Amino acid sequence: MALQTVCAESKEERILPLLSTRTRVQHTHSTRIDNVPLMYAEMSGDELDQRIAAAREKLGERLVILGHHYQRDEIIKYADFRGDSFKLAQLAAARPQADYIVFCGVHFMAESADILSAPHQRVILPNPAAGCSMADMANIAEVEECWQMLHDTLGDDAGIIPVTYMNSAANLKAFCGRNGGIVCTSSNAPAVINWSFNHGQRVLFFPDEHLGRNTALKYGITEEQMAVWNPKDPMASDNAEEELERSKIILWKGYCTTHMRFNVQQIAKARADYPGIKVLVHPECRREVVAAADLYGSTEYIIQQIEKAPAGSQWAVATEINLVHRLAKEHPDQFIFCLDPIVCPCSTM
Repeated sequence: MALQTVCAESKEERILPLLSTRTRVQHTHSTRIDNVPLMYAEMSGDELDQRIAAAREKLGERLVILGHHYQRDEIIKYADFRGDSFKLAQLAAARPQADYIVFCGVHFMAESADILSAPHQRVILPNPAAGCSMADMANIAEVEECWQMLHDTLGDDAGIIPVTYMNSAANLKAFCGRNGGIVCTSSNAPAVINWSFNHGQRVLFFPDEHLGRNTALKYGITEEQMAVWNPKDPMASDNAEEELERSKIILWKGYCTTHMRFNVQQIAKARADYPGIKVLVHPECRREVVAAADLYGSTEYIIQQIEKAPAGSQWAVATEINLVHRLAKEHPDQFIFCLDPIVCPCSTM
């Protein structure tokens, strides 16, 4: 099927910069990708390949290159390993002979690898300005303010367990550690929610509202037992205190701009156009998209489902387009396409 190549303007109400003002200040000494010397930009693909090959041969096992699933094929072809952010950080930690870890991803991913790596290893992010819109929706100042307001409203015995998604800054992961909380991935989020309720009465889940909601619904928490925390105006609702009092999970108002592009109308059209199609979506999608799908799960889950499917299987996949294209190319015996007909890759990847 023909794919459009224009990325439509986001329909979200919030206009998100590439990096928040605070994050920009952190990287004032960093060199952006568009400031790479002109000589490299003017090189042919063959010359770049030769130079990269020569550098890799010289460094040998002292270098490992990690490529996130959402990267383009022209980047992935250089990667020693490809995977999601946590898997790649673990792979890097398992390579103590590598002095240099080049992480082709975004900022929080390189931070995670740096946390898990050995002291002698240097983690290099090729473009230090590569942020994540979701991760930038929760910063440490806002989370600490939220934490204080929740305790002021609910009391110190409210039993709140902070849970941050892997897609967040290192200081938010540290905040959870200091306050009896935990870090989750999209794969283990159900187990983490279960652990949290074994240790407390409520969960504060950030920065992705939709992963939190979808996981909570799977756990058995109802919509009436959920409250949404908008850091820009947290007590805007007339019933804000009452909503917090009855909440079992407090969801931070954050989202992945790529996964927010998918909707139930796209699912209905896919089913009408291709009877028997299986719809496979990421849990960062809205609740109604997950509910309308046949299967949902993490990036690794999506890959595993397609890898084990028989020839002739048909899939409409709701996740980042570079990954979907790669899956279609690697499984030509299956029919695989992106649920969103307008190609919109993860822009900061």
